[in-house]
Amino acid sequence: MDASLEMIYDEMLQRNGEQPEFQQAVREVMNSLEPILVSHPHYTDAAILERIVEPERQIMFRVAWQDDAGITRVNRGYRVEFNSALGPYKGGLRFHPTVNLSVIKFLGFEQIFKNALTGQQIGGAKGGSDFDPHGKSDAEIMRFCQAFMTELYRHIGPHTDVPAGDIGVGGREIGYLYGQYKRITNRFDAGVLTGKGINWGGSLARTEATGYGTVLFAQNMLATKGEVLEGKTVAISGAGNVAIYAVEKAQQLGAKVVTVSDSSGSIYDPEGIDVALLKDVKEVQRARISNYAQRRSSAEYRDGAKPWGVPAQIALPCATQNEVNAQDFAQMVKGGVELIAEGANMPLTHAAIEEAKAAKVLYAPGKAANAGGVATSALEMQQNDGQTQWTFAKVEEKLEQIMANIHDTCLEASEQAGQPGDYQVGANVAGFIKVANAMIDQGIM
Repeated sequence: MDASLEMIYDEMLQRNGEQPEFQQAVREVMNSLEPILVSHPHYTDAAILERIVEPERQIMFRVAWQDDAGITRVNRGYRVEFNSALGPYKGGLRFHPTVNLSVIKFLGFEQIFKNALTGQQIGGAKGGSDFDPHGKSDAEIMRFCQAFMTELYRHIGPHTDVPAGDIGVGGREIGYLYGQYKRITNRFDAGVLTGKGINWGGSLARTEATGYGTVLFAQNMLATKGEVLEGKTVAISGAGNVAIYAVEKAQQLGAKVVTVSDSSGSIYDPEGIDVALLKDVKEVQRARISNYAQRRSSAEYRDGAKPWGVPAQIALPCATQNEVNAQDFAQMVKGGVELIAEGANMPLTHAAIEEAKAAKVLYAPGKAANAGGVATSALEMQQNDGQTQWTFAKVEEKLEQIMANIHDTCLEASEQAGQPGDYQVGANVAGFIKVANAMIDQGIM
């Protein structure tokens, strides 16, 4: 970065000490923007960068709840409303023991640019708690969600801030959260949360959208090389919502997915992951991934091991941030990986990204490749506004078009920035320009 960008970055560091994930996310975006800022000095004159790295609002609160033994537990809740230049704040809630302010801010910052790329009128936000749903009863999760929403409700609304799910927050949790919101406000505001149940305002294809979208983006990347997904072997990390539906869509399109993983280890199934079995293990039983191998003779469970290094042309990291370092990337290359599309948010470290670019491996960042989830959340908001529900086929058709548009937008912006074919630069530049122009139009705020 040039000296002026370094000054802005250093000031951000001083204000946000001990927030490594957030600092990493800001650095990654800033590294892409220098040519645009040089050719468009009005962005610098308007202090867009200084403003965009500072959240509009940061909310942190205590969440006290009782477990099944009657013991009072205390967690910390967050909602960081980062930027509303394009529309109401939009971004998920994450319930996981690793959640802290740095993680929520990095996710919210990424969400600004991701949401801009979708073409929908939504701003960027993120929230969550260090609560761990794993091993909790339904009653404990309900009591926690009710306590969490008792504070959050005053900060959200269909035209203000519309949370959704993320890691640890699925349909069950959204239902409990919405029930408490409705109880407190005495209103049925369907548009205040997305990821709702189909029978009370949810959208068909929302559950599948992030994983499906990641695969669709990878398919568009392959098309630039005159290739298709059919016949390719795919390695996927994670075993949550994104990973499960990435497996499903990839195999619908003729690829063979051979790995999934969770925090305990990974599965290698050279015959191809059995999606129905995977759904039963993770969605019905809520069990560890090792249970899959116990029930499938062709599968090998690798205790504590990551899923990389197996023979595969495509890698879709769908677990969590910074899960792929330079050494992991080297294992991918040994296995024959030629394309990486991020299903998770920032799963590749900076070093791994640099190695991928040096090796000429096609690489797409999460803010582009996994934007299908939030895009479909925005479609859910549209359906709520019109008091209607579209068919699965209609939503999927819209998702396919959105992912193709994001892909093309990234390529066009990479050309504009003088780095053709660099999806990371293209995503950052395209997202920044859209938000920056809206911020300038709306004045200093």
